[in-house]
Amino acid sequence: MALELVVLGAASATPTSNQYTTSQLLKMREHYFLIDCGEGTQKQLRRSKIKFSRINHIFISHLHGDHFFGLVGLLSSFHLLGRTAPLTVYGPPKLKDLILAQFRASGTFTSYPIHFAITQHKVPQVLLDTDEYTISSFPLKHRIATTGFLFEEKVQPRKLNKPVADAYGVPVCDYHWIKDGKDWTSEEGQTIPNTELTFDPPQPLRYAFASDTMYTPDTATYIEGVDLLYHESTFCEDKAKRAIETMHSTAREAAQVAKEAGVSHLLLGHFSARYKDFNQFKLEAEEVFESVTLAKELHSYKLSPKALKVEPINRQSSDEK
Repeated sequence: MALELVVLGAASATPTSNQYTTSQLLKMREHYFLIDCGEGTQKQLRRSKIKFSRINHIFISHLHGDHFFGLVGLLSSFHLLGRTAPLTVYGPPKLKDLILAQFRASGTFTSYPIHFAITQHKVPQVLLDTDEYTISSFPLKHRIATTGFLFEEKVQPRKLNKPVADAYGVPVCDYHWIKDGKDWTSEEGQTIPNTELTFDPPQPLRYAFASDTMYTPDTATYIEGVDLLYHESTFCEDKAKRAIETMHSTAREAAQVAKEAGVSHLLLGHFSARYKDFNQFKLEAEEVFESVTLAKELHSYKLSPKALKVEPINRQSSDEK
């Protein structure tokens, strides 16, 4: 089983003619999660052929414009497309007031319920917990209240090896016990080990999003051992002083967090428009951490237990709901 991340925007502060500000779409266990919603996000979603109706949860890290200025437009489009399904938006305390103020000023209403869930920026917090996954927030260190997000798949039941089960005469009523990992004993007293009756479930995967933030060793403690870490790298070392002033990170510092946390793969993004050659970020990060990839807009990052596969997305636009 693979976890897929679609990068919609990877620039910092201001969009350019060929770059969009922060936004990502995470596909996990057939569920779609939107992470941040910078200006132009819904246009990038169209280009990625992602159905708006698949998005039921939106996560906003903080209230700097390059991370949420696209939200009110996206919420309005959901209404215009006839959405009725509930939507939950997770973000800082003032996010609800900002969105509702824009709705009131423009006479906008929605055809679907929106629930605003407040994130805590000082302590880790479980936001969503299901049988399939857990989603949490964790503190980041920036100029205003900011949180990162941790997406974790849960171990699924073992898969039944039906031909073997049939050969031993296992009744259907015992399947659920076997899938839970229990051995099976026949009426004759023969015990069949669970490993013979089932296959191992897919290895659960974990993804962490950390933007915006300056370097702090605390970050590593919240995301230890994740399979994929997206960490902002607004500057290279030539602007290290500027990174401190603005409470952002350099590529080298992002790599240091990845190393301290023992992650499998590091994805760099939130690049400053000051730089024309983003490969400089990768080279500096690789001096500290080996597995480094640059976030590219309209690219898919498919994560499996063995590898991270990067593919461009067909940019043909889509008007699907």
